[in-house]
Parts: sequence; structure tokens; C-alpha cells
Amino acid sequence: MGAKFPDMPQGGPMTVVLFDVDGVLIDSWAAYRTVWGAWAATHALDADTVWTAIHGRRPEETVRDVAAHLDPTVERLVLDRLVVGAEPQFRAFAGAADLLDGLPVGRWAVVTSGSGSATRERFLRNGLPLPDVLVGGEDVDAGKPDPECFLRAARRLQVAPRAALVVEDSPAGVAAARAATMRVLAVAATHRAEELAAADVVVPDLPAAAELVHRWLAARQ
Repeated sequence: MGAKFPDMPQGGPMTVVLFDVDGVLIDSWAAYRTVWGAWAATHALDADTVWTAIHGRRPEETVRDVAAHLDPTVERLVLDRLVVGAEPQFRAFAGAADLLDGLPVGRWAVVTSGSGSATRERFLRNGLPLPDVLVGGEDVDAGKPDPECFLRAARRLQVAPRAALVVEDSPAGVAAARAATMRVLAVAATHRAEELAAADVVVPDLPAAAELVHRWLAARQ
């Protein structure tokens, strides 16, 4: 007997997919542990406290939350330099290239709280196809959990928000997609499934997500 797959979330057909990057397509856990741990040590901050604040959010917003006495713009430059040193630790998850290669051109986008230019370079280095639409943290006024990033991606793909499926891994990202009135498929790679319960469906890894993405897009007609 074959495996039973979750039903497609109600709300009409989904015609495009909006992917978060870190924790979904790129395994950045070790890299960001290194980066934020080094940054926290420089400022005598508790590394675990800082770590809990970073997921799905722009670096400037994390700095404001954990070190309000520091200048977020200055610290972003410091963090960017630390990220350059950690680049070899950013690696694509197994199946990421096949998933993106198998999607129709113009039917998917990347939405990240990180730098758009760094994301493009990371995709190229890991053999991932570049998206036609990429919304980076620098492209929005407010980061996740604000829905601006996902709404901007939908506009650039020329679809209504309800036609978009978001693939996320963080509570902030799930909340942003929900606020944008989009359906959400969560990957429990960086958070426990119960922390992602606001998503329509939660799966354990990217291969499981890929199966559903292809099934649900194929059912759009």
C-alpha cells in the first residue's frame, strides 16, 4: 500500500511557489551558529539567547532585539564580514536542485531575510538554478513576520496571494505567509513541528516537501 500524502490545502489552486532559503533550500545551521556565536562573544552576549532570536529575521532586527545599545547598520556590516568567512559551511540540502529544476519557469521565487546578492552567489556555488524573482531582506521595509516580502514576490510573479504556496522553516516565516493570506508548507528542519503548527502542513525534510509541491502544483487545473 502506498504512502498517504496530505490533501492540498483548501482555498483554490496554487500556481506558484515561494521558497524561503535558510533551513529550506540551504543548510545554514552550522554557518550561522559560527557567525552569530562569534558576534555574540565580541559583545559579551549570551550566544544561546542571540541564537533564539535570529530565525527567519533580518540581521538588523535581531540586533535591535538582543543588543538595543548597538547600531544595527554598523553591526550588519560586521555580520556580513563574518558570513564571508563561513561561506564554505552553506550547503544545499539534498534534493534542492532537483526540486527547483523540476518547476516550470516563472512559477517559483525565492524570498529570504538575507542578502539577495549573497543568496545568488550561494545558489551558483551549490549548483542551484537562479530564480527569475528573488526578494531579499534589503528589498523590503519590514522583515518577517511582516508579510511584505511574500506579497512583493507574488506581485512580481503577477499572481494573487491566494495562488501562492510558501515553503518555510521558521515561525516568523510561517506567520508572514499567513499574514499574506497564502498557504504554507513548513519544513521542520530548524524548529520542532509544534512550533510550526500555524502552517497548513508540516513535513520533516525537503524531500517530503518536494513531493507535495509537485503534487499540489500538478493539481492546480
